[in-house]
Amino acid sequence: MRRGQASFEEDSQKQPAVGHWKPLMPSKGNEDEPETGCQDAGGVDETQSTEQLNVSRLRSSSVEIREKGSEFLKEELHRAQKELKLKDKECERLSKVREQLEQELEELTASLFEEAHKMVREANTKQAASEKQLREARGKIDMLQAEVTALKTLVITSTPSSPNRELHPQLQSPSKTVFRKGHGRHKSTSSAMVSAASHNATPEPVDSILFAEFQAWKESPTLDKSCSFLDRIYREDVGPCLDFAKQELSELVRVAVEQNTLTIEPVASQVPMVKVSAEEYGGPRKCALSGLPRTCKHRIMLGDSGSYYYISPSCRARITAVCNFFTYIRYIQQGLVRQDVELMYWEVMRLRREMSLAKLGFYPSEM
Repeated sequence: MRRGQASFEEDSQKQPAVGHWKPLMPSKGNEDEPETGCQDAGGVDETQSTEQLNVSRLRSSSVEIREKGSEFLKEELHRAQKELKLKDKECERLSKVREQLEQELEELTASLFEEAHKMVREANTKQAASEKQLREARGKIDMLQAEVTALKTLVITSTPSSPNRELHPQLQSPSKTVFRKGHGRHKSTSSAMVSAASHNATPEPVDSILFAEFQAWKESPTLDKSCSFLDRIYREDVGPCLDFAKQELSELVRVAVEQNTLTIEPVASQVPMVKVSAEEYGGPRKCALSGLPRTCKHRIMLGDSGSYYYISPSCRARITAVCNFFTYIRYIQQGLVRQDVELMYWEVMRLRREMSLAKLGFYPSEM
């Protein structure tokens, strides 16, 4: 309002110059008003400048604050980014460590399972081998007990001056000689030394050629068939007795008999294996040696092959006869038979007769 009045008064004062007239005597009111208007104009200008200064100061302060805030935020952002990168690197490192641990754990688990399976397999194999050795040991014990019993009987009851007629069939009447019951391999000692017969005071005359060959062999007993004594028996008795239809298997049987590694066992009393790894040839109704349909009550195993072959009673009688012969000559070789040479000769001839009869098909029906 004052600003309007001041401008109006200034205009009214300047009008005389414009219109070329002026009052003769100005009033008091007119003299005072211009001074007041000037004072008001100066205050307004000062206020405006102060306000403008304050506004500029505020603007500069706000700009400075914004700049400082922006710099602070940038620094915080940069620091957060650095921390985030460090955390990402740490996470990546921990992920790699976890993957490595998981892989090692899997490998360790697999190796443990493999080792456990290996230990189980080894334990089963050792158990089967132990049980097999136990059965073989029991069979050997039975065989040795039978051999000891037979040798005790032979030594105690038979001397050159008064021989035991039941132990020496050459002193018995051939018309009353009967066949003995067949046996497995572990019973070969008793059947090779004992037979039932009647009494005969004098032995039959011996063949001079055969007796000379036996005497020569007796001087240095050996199982080498190149000597004349065993060569003749191989040609005349052992070879034909072990000559079966299956030639390859016959040769294996002959080798096993010579090496004393052949086992004969009844089919009905076979012990089941813990580990089923044995192979069977033939069957209860088919002989593996002859290939003919026969009732097979026994089977043989050659060494530690783990293979079983079913054999008929006729084949068993032939194998048993040969085993008995080899058992007796082994006793002579080991020095277990302490008899007169002529008595040992007649025992050998009796065993040769058993091989010949078995080869021709004569064997006890109990076999």
